[in-house]
Amino acid sequence: MHKYAAPARPLVARMIEDAARAPHRAVAFQGAPGANSHVALVQAFPDALPLPCFGFADAIDAVRAGQADCAIIPIENSLHGRVADIHFLLPESGLVITGEHFLPIRHALMGLGPVEGIRQAMSHEQALGQCRHWLSARGIEPVAHPDTAGAAASVAAMGDPGVAALAPPAAAGLYGLRLLADDIADADHNTTRFVVLARAAPPEPPAGPCMTTLVFEVKNVPAALYKAMGGFATNGVNMTKLESYQRGGTFAATEFFCDIEGRPGEPPVDRALEELRFHSKWVRLLGSYGRARERG
Repeated sequence: MHKYAAPARPLVARMIEDAARAPHRAVAFQGAPGANSHVALVQAFPDALPLPCFGFADAIDAVRAGQADCAIIPIENSLHGRVADIHFLLPESGLVITGEHFLPIRHALMGLGPVEGIRQAMSHEQALGQCRHWLSARGIEPVAHPDTAGAAASVAAMGDPGVAALAPPAAAGLYGLRLLADDIADADHNTTRFVVLARAAPPEPPAGPCMTTLVFEVKNVPAALYKAMGGFATNGVNMTKLESYQRGGTFAATEFFCDIEGRPGEPPVDRALEELRFHSKWVRLLGSYGRARERG
């Protein structure tokens, strides 16, 4: 609680109390009330009790501890790419991806003084990256903060008219700030993809088109990735995302984060995964879930 700026603490305390009374209805999110994750939660789970958590790991821990039924976590943005640390946190979490949600992002500049006097803008590094051209054109220095709405609460607590926040427009009303500029992202398509994390998958597979998320490590041999990917091509399984990342600092073991269309139990997917396992050191499925948006 003490990690949040003072203007956010009463809202956070009230949400935590409500969620504690009915954890089966609680959904954890990272950030202060009014953050984009909170907005996505309300859209995806309109009857849920929001449980604010200061960091991504805190939101995951809340689900593992039974304080929330699930968590909704941003994983990638159309302008700024992957959300930092998520690719490491997901495989280690022990949780299962059970859904996805796409949120159009509309950043607003908010503060206490006129926009002409703003010299710094605080926000999550993703939000700053999504508005970097707008800020640069006005000579406003970006200042990183753990989350968007938390930055708005911090600006309200600081009382400095030269410091503003980038946050969803509704955060201005929550923390008593003036809305100085709206919809300032560098591109209209600015959208964040969220995934829903739970302790276990639903007993029945989702109806309709599905996505499956997995991570794997290829063998350290020539053309290992080419061979591992061959099964998806020959079986007609569409791969919509493939990202590499290093773990352990050796620069020798490359792991891959992957999204495919379909789910285990479908013969083409089963055959593709069998071939992937043959050419990989290990493969770990993170979850199969209903597709929220058609790819391509």
